[in-house]
Amino acid sequence: MTAQNKPFFVTIATTVFMLFSVDAFAQQDSTKRKYDVLLLPVIARSIETSWSFGAASSFTFKPKAFDKTVRTSNEQAILLYSLRKQFIVAINGSIYFPGEKFIINHQFSYSYYPDKFWGIGPSAQDTAVEGYSYKQYYIYLHPQVELWHKTYIGLLYEFQRLFDVNYPKGGIFDREDINGRTGYHVSGLGLSFTYDTRNNAFSPDRGVMLQFYFNHFAQYIGSDFRYTNYVLDARKFIRTYKDQVLALQAYGFFNAGNVPLRSLALLGGANKMRGYYEGRYRDNNLAIVQAEYRVPIYWRIGAVAFCDIGNVSDKLDNFTFQNPKFSYGGGLRIALNKTEKLNLRLDYGIGMGRSSGFYVQLGEAF
Repeated sequence: MTAQNKPFFVTIATTVFMLFSVDAFAQQDSTKRKYDVLLLPVIARSIETSWSFGAASSFTFKPKAFDKTVRTSNEQAILLYSLRKQFIVAINGSIYFPGEKFIINHQFSYSYYPDKFWGIGPSAQDTAVEGYSYKQYYIYLHPQVELWHKTYIGLLYEFQRLFDVNYPKGGIFDREDINGRTGYHVSGLGLSFTYDTRNNAFSPDRGVMLQFYFNHFAQYIGSDFRYTNYVLDARKFIRTYKDQVLALQAYGFFNAGNVPLRSLALLGGANKMRGYYEGRYRDNNLAIVQAEYRVPIYWRIGAVAFCDIGNVSDKLDNFTFQNPKFSYGGGLRIALNKTEKLNLRLDYGIGMGRSSGFYVQLGEAF
C-alpha cells in the first residue's frame, strides 16, 4: 500500500500469559471452534513511537474448522497512544473465502502523528532532522479473485486525507518545496497480480509469493495530486535442516508523477530495513533485499538472524547501489498460538552510523 502502515508492537509482560491461555483454550476446544478471539491490553515500543499504551483485539477464523487448504482469516483492531503524543486507531485484516477462490485485504485507520523528517534523498544528513506532525484518515481495499491455481487478479482502492500538518516555517519542508505540506487528499484505483503458494498466513515455512500492483491517482478519481505507484514484492520460504527456514524478500516501491509527502517511499521501520527509523531516508523510489534465517530452539522459543540492503532514489535511472544502506540483527520468537503459527517477535536491528532499534511485534517481518 502507498501510505506507510504503522505496525503495533506488543510487549511480553502484558501479552504472553493472556495469549498462551487463549491458545491452550483454543486447542482444547478445537473440535467445536472455527474461530478464536483475543482481547488484550497493549504496552508498545518502537523507534518511531517510544513507549505506547492501548488495547488490541484479534479475531481469527476459518470457514471450516479443519479445512487445511484455506489459510486462517484474521481481523485486527488496535488503539494506541504514545509518550510522543501519537494516537493511532486502526482496523485491518485478510479474509480467505472457501477454497481461497476469493480474498479481501483491507485497512481503515485514523492517526495523529508527530514524526521526524530528514529531507528527501539517499544523502539526507543526520544534522538536518526536524519535527513535524499530521493527522490522517486512510482507507485501503484490495479484493482478489483466483484466475487459476494460486494465481489472483485484484482491484485496489486507496484514499488518504492528510490535514493539520505542522512544521517549522522556513525549514526543510519549505526549502525543498515538499508536495502536500499544507494538507491534501488523494484517491487512487489500480490492479494487482499475485501468485501465492505460502502455506501459512502468519509464519510460512515453504512456498513463494510474487505480487505486482499499480495504483493510479488522478483528479477524476478525486485526488489533489496525479501520480502512479508501482510495487513489486517477491518472497520465498525454504525449509532447510529439520524445521529451520530461510526467508527471502526482494521489494521495490516506485512512483511516477507529482508525489505527495505521505506517498513517498520510506526506508526503515519494523518490517523493512530494521534498525532505521521509518522514513530516515525517503524518495520517489525504494528497492531493498532482505534475508532472514529462522531456527526453533526449544518448546515455543525460536531465534532468527537477518541482514538487509537497500536504497532510495528520485528517478529509476539514478538508482545506484554504490552507496547502499545496510542493516543486520537478530532476535527471538515466542509461539503464542502454535496452531496458527502466530509468533511474538523480538528483534534488534542495527543500521549504518548510530542507527539501531529494538522491536517487539506480533507476526513476522515478511
